[in-house]
Amino acid sequence: MLGALRPAVHKTLLRAWTKPGGVAALLWPLSLIYQCLVRIRRQLYSSGAFKTQRVGARVIVVGNVIAGGAGKTPTVIALVQHLRAQGQRVGVISRGYGREGTACVEVHCDSDPRTVGDEPLLIQRATQCPVFVGPTRHAAAAALLARYPGTETIVCDDGLQHYGLYRDLEICVFDDRGRGNGLHLPAGPLRESWPRRPVARAGQSNERLLVLHTGGRPAFAGYRAQRSLAPFAVERDGTQVSLKTLSATGAPALVALAGIAQPESFFSMLRALKLPLAQTISLPDHYTFNSAPHPIYEGYRLVCTEKDAVKLWPFAPQALAIPLVFSPEPAFFAALDSALAERDSAKLSSPHGHKTT
Repeated sequence: MLGALRPAVHKTLLRAWTKPGGVAALLWPLSLIYQCLVRIRRQLYSSGAFKTQRVGARVIVVGNVIAGGAGKTPTVIALVQHLRAQGQRVGVISRGYGREGTACVEVHCDSDPRTVGDEPLLIQRATQCPVFVGPTRHAAAAALLARYPGTETIVCDDGLQHYGLYRDLEICVFDDRGRGNGLHLPAGPLRESWPRRPVARAGQSNERLLVLHTGGRPAFAGYRAQRSLAPFAVERDGTQVSLKTLSATGAPALVALAGIAQPESFFSMLRALKLPLAQTISLPDHYTFNSAPHPIYEGYRLVCTEKDAVKLWPFAPQALAIPLVFSPEPAFFAALDSALAERDSAKLSSPHGHKTT
């Protein structure tokens, strides 16, 4: 029964987080406690009571300050592709949210998403770069560098609020929700206050922060990225299927599945392409499909996100994944390159350098 209540509770909170209201007011006292704990934790890192560890490569952390997905994984993929196009040796680290076990392991294209996580597996398949998951981000980074010692840049998938790993650059991603109602969890979507302030550490320069908006109407300053669906779907063996064939006369009816933080964003893009959807099924983020009611799929052609496909294909091998086309504006990459060059220059003149602690 608790599992059945979770989607309803989730939807209620999402609605409450969009603007001030009764639910937000009821939860506001709890949000004050949460905000206080966040500030104390940041202060412990600033004072040195909690240690921040460096690794032998520069680190870019991609995350957000609002609960739920905002486009972090597509941003990580775009960053890796951009840096590798410049000839840099890049790796990715993650906690592997929702995976089984806590071992520090490398992610391969044929890895089981249950043991490495769906998002790390998607990143590895999209970029073919080294990807490691671990119990902590520092442990994952250390394992990556031990296996690939020539790595120059490590991109951390999520972890904006996890200060145990030193970072040279932070990228904060927002979607259409912006800051929501501006309140902290659980009264609002904010994990920390915005505008965000870096953790000031004695003797260390502050992190550089770039803001990337993946939604249509940014509410405040930052760079923008366009999101759309590819004009084709992908079968399990990699074969591409034109979306036009999915809406042709006589084609099977479509059922769209989405086990992501914002399922409706995927469904809206499908509708914009005029695909004939017989049904849409919203599932919890990181849904495993182990207990999916298979008979509901019979007689339909399934379409899903790439993130869902890596877990759905073992149970529904005929499902089609529709890739996301994610394109940050050129000014974002120019700012990224400038920030990294500035940080590299500062480190060359700093006694700290890139030492591993």
